[in-house]
Amino acid sequence: MVFLLRVCLAALSGLFVFASYEPLGLWFLGIIGMSAFIIAFSPMRGNTVSLHVGGFLGWLHALVVYLLLLPWVGVFVGKMPYLALALFLSLWSILLGIVAARLWLHRYGMWAFSMVYLVVELLRSSVPFGGFAWVRLSWGQISGPLAPLAAWGGPALVTVMTVFIATLVAYAIIQQRFTKQLAVGIGVVIVAVLGAISAPVAPPIATVTVAAIQGNVPRLGLDFNAQRRAVLDNHVRQTLKLTEPVDLVIWPENSSDVNPFTDTQTAQGIQTAVSHVQAPVLVGTITIDEIGPRNTMQVFDPVAGVGDYHYKKFLQPFGEYMPLRSFFRLFSELVDKAGNFQPGTGTGTVTMHAAQVSQDVIVGIATCYEVAFDEAFRSSVRHGAQILTTPTNNATFGFTDMTYQQLAMSRMRALEYDRAVVVAATSGVSAIVLPDGSVQQRTDIFQADTLVAQLPLKDSLTFAARYGEYVQWLCVALGVLAAAGALLFPRHLIQHTRARKK
Repeated sequence: MVFLLRVCLAALSGLFVFASYEPLGLWFLGIIGMSAFIIAFSPMRGNTVSLHVGGFLGWLHALVVYLLLLPWVGVFVGKMPYLALALFLSLWSILLGIVAARLWLHRYGMWAFSMVYLVVELLRSSVPFGGFAWVRLSWGQISGPLAPLAAWGGPALVTVMTVFIATLVAYAIIQQRFTKQLAVGIGVVIVAVLGAISAPVAPPIATVTVAAIQGNVPRLGLDFNAQRRAVLDNHVRQTLKLTEPVDLVIWPENSSDVNPFTDTQTAQGIQTAVSHVQAPVLVGTITIDEIGPRNTMQVFDPVAGVGDYHYKKFLQPFGEYMPLRSFFRLFSELVDKAGNFQPGTGTGTVTMHAAQVSQDVIVGIATCYEVAFDEAFRSSVRHGAQILTTPTNNATFGFTDMTYQQLAMSRMRALEYDRAVVVAATSGVSAIVLPDGSVQQRTDIFQADTLVAQLPLKDSLTFAARYGEYVQWLCVALGVLAAAGALLFPRHLIQHTRARKK
């Protein structure tokens, strides 16, 4: 019965954590879910959790989360890769469960669990092939009171505090009494949250009027790529509907999958749109150089012509490129659906001249998948980005949750760097996100639309922009030390050491 109870708690915790992510966005269930997960490891009727049971509970929890969170992957490549991805990601949590089982054997061990959780989360988000940062726990807290902590330590600090609060809740339930440890923990949470929400907000240095164009696609599904010119025409047509003056125009990723530098008709279509708005247009396109094909965001200016560009740096493995292609082809021919794009380098910024205010605007770019990676916008902001944009192409994922999950990341980045974020999607959801993470405007999915907003430009750096990576690595170091201590020093050894000190 005890084992069955633990299994039910681990599975239920996964369900609750899933519900914290968008579009459900029930952020408090993320905390409740992690509390249930922690309780699953607590001593019950004098029985502690063995290492192999701990590993199983960790795996089960994560598998439930990712099976529910990632079905959109299957729309693009089929059910088998989706299931394989969910299964692989869940394997990392075997390590989490093993460490959690040992932490419960130490008097104060579980108070370090939030740091250990972050260690495993960052491993999952980094290894292999750049990892899969899409599934970070913090994304589910974007609508909750912990989200402002991103300005101090990025998504990593939000994750740590989410799990720390869950630990407080779990301890309160297990002990059923108020202790000094709980009091200290509650005090830490209150100070952290109050400090985050009361942090001073830097004033803007100027404002610009920005338009996000959502041209939509001619048909749903993967075959829209066969109609690339129709997608381009949709975005040109939608841009020509703009009647009010704007400073900057943002088109989505893949809004022109026909290379304008090799196709005259494509170049003429883009030029028509640029001439109409008399403002620089940031166009998502495909280019090829001596290295290979690039996923490119290219500036076209009504006066200067061809301007700055951004090559996507963080490419999606098994989608935009195929690691170990010949090896994985032994298991499935689906690998040949993957592209062969080459990653770019650079600062992650482009300069767009806003004629109405007579100034150059430095725009930070994280193209689609890049928004999940800390370094993308961190590099942009450190190199002077005054406003951010996430151009994205979500059309191949249909009406799934993918686009809403991604919007949550853009909102978190707005809070993290105190910048407005313009999300331009081919088919939705496009959005205008203010520096406080709120969504000022958004489109419906699979409808042509245009969003226009006056947005602030900022040049200040948040604490997270300056030192966020150090906060993250401090938490990681503490987590590694806690995990090593739990695994290397069994309970009886610690008790023996304490007895000798007495």
